[in-house]
Amino acid sequence: MVFRRLLVLLALLASAAACTSANDPSQAAQSRAGIPALPRELERDVGAAYPDAALQAYVDRVGQKVVSQSAVSGNFRFVVLDQPLANAHAAGGYVMVTRGLLALLDDEAELAAALSHEVGHVVQRHAAQRARQRQSVLDAAVEAATSTGSITVGRSVARDGLLALRRYSREQELEADKIGVAMLVKAGYRGTAMASLIDKLRRQGQLELQLMGEAPDSIDRRSTTSTHPAPVERRLALQGVADAMAPGESHREAYLAAINGMSVDDPPQEGFVRGNRFLHPVLRLAFEAPQDFRLFNDTDGVLGVGRDRSLLFFSCTEGPTQGSLADWMRNRLKPTPTDIQTTEIGGAEAAIGARPRGSDTGLGQARYVLIRHGDRVCFFNLLSDGSDRDQRIEVLINAARTFHSLSEAEAAALRPYRLRIVPTAGTTAAQLAQRLPYPDYKMERLLLLNSVDNGAELMRLPQVKTIEP
Repeated sequence: MVFRRLLVLLALLASAAACTSANDPSQAAQSRAGIPALPRELERDVGAAYPDAALQAYVDRVGQKVVSQSAVSGNFRFVVLDQPLANAHAAGGYVMVTRGLLALLDDEAELAAALSHEVGHVVQRHAAQRARQRQSVLDAAVEAATSTGSITVGRSVARDGLLALRRYSREQELEADKIGVAMLVKAGYRGTAMASLIDKLRRQGQLELQLMGEAPDSIDRRSTTSTHPAPVERRLALQGVADAMAPGESHREAYLAAINGMSVDDPPQEGFVRGNRFLHPVLRLAFEAPQDFRLFNDTDGVLGVGRDRSLLFFSCTEGPTQGSLADWMRNRLKPTPTDIQTTEIGGAEAAIGARPRGSDTGLGQARYVLIRHGDRVCFFNLLSDGSDRDQRIEVLINAARTFHSLSEAEAAALRPYRLRIVPTAGTTAAQLAQRLPYPDYKMERLLLLNSVDNGAELMRLPQVKTIEP
């Protein structure tokens, strides 16, 4: 429900090209010693490589060990992406894992599991197979519509074909798991690393659902439209794989040493979320959402979700806007906003307008807030459709009014959060949790980070992962 309304919210300013990031690093800068330079098209899809030559070299060594021991043909580059979300990709000979995934893993064997899973997709040419299947679905839909003279029939064929394609994608994920396990064991790693990797992703998903106010157990339920199997399905599928329980190396200490000091935050050019605040050190701007809001940062903008499912979306245009913001709002947004007011926010020109009532059934109260920031125009899209939406929308407008510029000193003081490896001797689980720079779920975050169920298990580890400002 949240994401359906998010799509509506994002459509409110669809005509405005927007992005919160500053200019991307140049290809020349990325190609400096030790930092992989991804092809431009690939970088646009997955983001830039993380600028840490030692970590890049370590991950590439592990990946090359996996493919060489399995005699996999082809040339592979294993790359760490500068992204805080846990994810992995494979494309064009590049196998990529994010910083967020590395922070979640506990040892080198689990890193090898993630890499071997992606290599499994490449070996089986899953991407090419999906592309052919997708084209077949489209061709069949066009043929059905043409032969019957009915667009409805064509859409029905397309729908059924895409559902089948999603089931096909889930089968490919399970196949990549099994291939990855075999590669793991051949490289000398413990076969259980694939299962423990899946368990960590499941726990991460559960915490993310909690943060969104959703039921954690829904992670184990997938719809017919899902392209990935639920974690429990992946674990069950591994039970029939002989190598899944094979013993082998973990290399935990080497892994922890490699990720010690790694950023676990958004890249500075994307800005930082600090509780209910957003601060951008490159664009030198900040704002504060309502206290009950949780902020999610991405390249395209910042999404805020309130406990009552009110929504806030913030972003900035890339280039200067001519004329007044009120005129821009009247001329560019459709349907044309009503009750447009000119004002100042943070000492800068601003305009506030309302989406006409009745233009979207059930949309509730919606507002646009535009603010001039140097050569850019930053904007808020605000939506509230709860029982108190009239009062709530005013709260959201007041949040937009907190927008302000940062001084050079304030921007320079902003630093990404980093992962640190610390000894457990001389401290307690509660003390370690309290040090985390997050406003809530401190113990849950610490236990997830270290793959343990309680504080007692945590303290039995000689070293643990923590997050420091």
